[in-house]
Amino acid sequence: MKQQFLKIFVLSLFFTLSGVCQTTAQKNLKTKKPNILFIAVDDLRPELNFYGANHIKSPNLDKLAGESLIFERAYCNVPVCGASRASLMTGARPTRYRFIDAHIKKDEDFPEAISLPYLLKQNGYQTISNGKIYHYGQDDAEAWNEIWESKTLWTFALPESQEIREKTKRGLPVEMADVPDSLYRDGQLALKVIKDLQKLKQSNKPFFLTMGLAKPHLPFAAPKKYWDLYDRDKIELPKSYVQPETTPKEAFHNFGELRQYENIPKKRDLPDALAKELIHGYYACVSYIDAQIGLVLDELKRLDLEDDTIVILWGDHGWNLGDHKLWCKHVTFEKALRTPLIIKVPGKTKGEKTDAITEYIDIYPSLAELVGLEIPNTVDGKSFVPILNGQKSEKNWAVSKFKDMVTLIKGDLFYTEWTDNKGVAYQRMLFDHKTDPLELDNLAEKPAYQETIKALSKELREKWGKNFLVDTKNSKP
Repeated sequence: MKQQFLKIFVLSLFFTLSGVCQTTAQKNLKTKKPNILFIAVDDLRPELNFYGANHIKSPNLDKLAGESLIFERAYCNVPVCGASRASLMTGARPTRYRFIDAHIKKDEDFPEAISLPYLLKQNGYQTISNGKIYHYGQDDAEAWNEIWESKTLWTFALPESQEIREKTKRGLPVEMADVPDSLYRDGQLALKVIKDLQKLKQSNKPFFLTMGLAKPHLPFAAPKKYWDLYDRDKIELPKSYVQPETTPKEAFHNFGELRQYENIPKKRDLPDALAKELIHGYYACVSYIDAQIGLVLDELKRLDLEDDTIVILWGDHGWNLGDHKLWCKHVTFEKALRTPLIIKVPGKTKGEKTDAITEYIDIYPSLAELVGLEIPNTVDGKSFVPILNGQKSEKNWAVSKFKDMVTLIKGDLFYTEWTDNKGVAYQRMLFDHKTDPLELDNLAEKPAYQETIKALSKELREKWGKNFLVDTKNSKP
């Protein structure tokens, strides 16, 4: 009798403890913060199928977009890589003195800001920087558990291209090489991110894993199979391949970034054949990075991490492919400011689109809110989580700048002022995208628009940020 009682008691205790353990495991599962896969792409235009284009082959991006919220009106806050990335990672607006050009460092321009990866690391996340996240790999080093940069010669694959590169400033602007994907930097990057996923799968910690792709940045170098996806004879120059006289001359530049490459004329327009070759190369590079992203997303699924991981993909700014006879970025026309931005939140997104105007400084507070973290007071952006929850965005504007150019995007209007260091305008530009989506008719000097100009000028100053004209780096005690 005693033995039977003891047996019943032991079994009862076992099931009670099992229930406690199971409840605890379920609680831990529910309370564990979601992972974040953070994909940054250099110089990526929103010239993709899910944005209405139908000529670039990017099946993996298309599939991801079909599971995401697609932002149709996302804008970078500054159209140059280093500044754009530092602004995005801190959620802070560029000013006349902060986040100026490609070569800035977050640690130098805004050291007191708590960056997104640092906030996540402080709150238990494993943070890994892979590839190009900041312009300089060691910038914001305290924010990362690990920083990885490829040691491969990622620029060119062919010996003859490498030789030209060694003897010149930048080498050739294009390369079509019959080589494996992993010979270039982004192919090695994909393999590294896959290994990270396999390692992080074994951890109990949530992760913030980044994938900073170098392409489609110049030079347009990609394996031959991606070039073969396109017929150059079918490639056309953009409809906006013109520089109207009504547009201020200050709006145009000599695309010095491209001019540094071999076989590019130092002045004047590019020959049409060369322009089409560059466009062809850009398309090939987009298809190449699409394949690398696909490998990573496939591994995320294979490891059963999909349902626990937020995936966000963004390009650091737009890029001109002959638009207004310009190449590269460094302007405030829409082609340099508008960017691809998609976010997949498990259980929430399934291919919806929003035309709410979104700025890149909004990414930080949105991710922080999604994982339940308090947003630091150095963040200027506004969370777009309400949009994810099906609510209407209250924001209908964005502000972008580059050097003296400051642009207010409000509804269909794109209003730019060139200002001096006191904030006084010395040139203006206004486009109405409702009637002029290609930005070919500057309305700023037309009498009928002067009241509109006055109102936009006032609003621009109200929205460009309280410290826009303050040199905070050099005015500290």
